[in-house]
Amino acid sequence: MKLFLKGERCLTEKCSVERRSYPPGEHGRGRIKQSEYLIQLREKQKARRYYGILEKQFRGYYNKASRRSGITGEELLRMLEQRLDNVVYRLGFAASRAQARQLIRHGHFQVNGRRVNIPSYQVRPNDVVSMKAGSPAEQVIRDATDLTASVTPWLQADHDNLTGKILKLPEREEIDTPVQEQLIVELYSK
Repeated sequence: MKLFLKGERCLTEKCSVERRSYPPGEHGRGRIKQSEYLIQLREKQKARRYYGILEKQFRGYYNKASRRSGITGEELLRMLEQRLDNVVYRLGFAASRAQARQLIRHGHFQVNGRRVNIPSYQVRPNDVVSMKAGSPAEQVIRDATDLTASVTPWLQADHDNLTGKILKLPEREEIDTPVQEQLIVELYSK
């Protein structure tokens, strides 16, 4: 499935999913019977790769989501959406989540005026995400904002000043992640 992980490259014909819609290797075109476990595992792996996090961290998010009140799958996606690297990507300040992660790691962004270099930082409503003044990555960020057409409804972006505000927590309808979160809950609840 095409997850748009490579940024601009996924929009061209060079995207590997466009060229070959089957897995690599000698046995890539073969058919396998998909068990229930395989479908659940693939859904979890898809979510992990989409947000670019490792298994241990993903498991931690699931455990926190299961302790919260509300639907566990929706809480999990909400927590993943609230990560700073995802918010920077959603605001249009980076072409991909990997680029957003690198920009944050290198200290180019601030939350409420304080420098944050942790990509997994959980943003809250009314937080203001801005680029650090005089950052050498300003041109890279401005180039990324040109690719962005619109911003999700739970965020507000000011592309001229390179700032963004979190208006509220995201609802499931506002999260356009191509993941069936119920399958992930079923996998972890075994």
